[in-house]
Amino acid sequence: MREIEISLIGIGTGNPDHITLQGIKAINVADLILIPLKGAEKDDLAGSRRQILGEVLQNAATQIAEITLPVRDAANPDYRAGVDDWHDAIAACWHEAIAAHPSAQKVALLIWGDPSLYDSALRIAGRLPGAPKTRMIPGITAIQALTASHAIPLNQIGAPVVITTGRRLRDHGFPPGADTAVVMLDGGCAFQTLPQADFDIWWGAYVGMEHEILRHGPLDQAGPDIIDTRAKARAQHGWLMDIYLLRRR
Repeated sequence: MREIEISLIGIGTGNPDHITLQGIKAINVADLILIPLKGAEKDDLAGSRRQILGEVLQNAATQIAEITLPVRDAANPDYRAGVDDWHDAIAACWHEAIAAHPSAQKVALLIWGDPSLYDSALRIAGRLPGAPKTRMIPGITAIQALTASHAIPLNQIGAPVVITTGRRLRDHGFPPGADTAVVMLDGGCAFQTLPQADFDIWWGAYVGMEHEILRHGPLDQAGPDIIDTRAKARAQHGWLMDIYLLRRR
């Protein structure tokens, strides 16, 4: 039975310059690289991965396999159960693709942002049959890219920072005890639920990429523009990856 090693390589927001030298080395020793497909409307995501490989992959022996991923059942009232089922289905897709390449031992996936931060790749890899060895190679996180693009520090002097999700911001409000919160995975502009006059916002979509969009200012002024801008960007590109930082005024 062959021994499989899975490498989860952080690629930042899709800019090839966001990959570390360690990540480039891992790409070039891989026997097989899996590229997930998420439907025609999100083909740019796969295209960004292809572009990265076109720039950094020099090993002609490396095989590339595109795999169609299942979609999470958003109608499931039990969110955690729905996510578990979804991760099981994705792991099955990975396993099938790896089994179709019997000579591959080193398998790599290019992970948006960083594999350790609000990403499920580690959990999915843990569901693969045989418990293959998994290693994680960090890249530039979306948080680093956001603060760099806006040229702002992540934290206030001596103050804590909370990294949270749009779902938690909507359901629980701004994290108590924090001056700054970074909000990820927010498809519904949860900042609308906050007291608008109390916060400043630094928002970015496609951060670090060619079509990067940035907005910032008092939340009561910048918020409506961000809502309109992100809707137009999603319609134009078919997908949207955004992130924002909120700070008490």
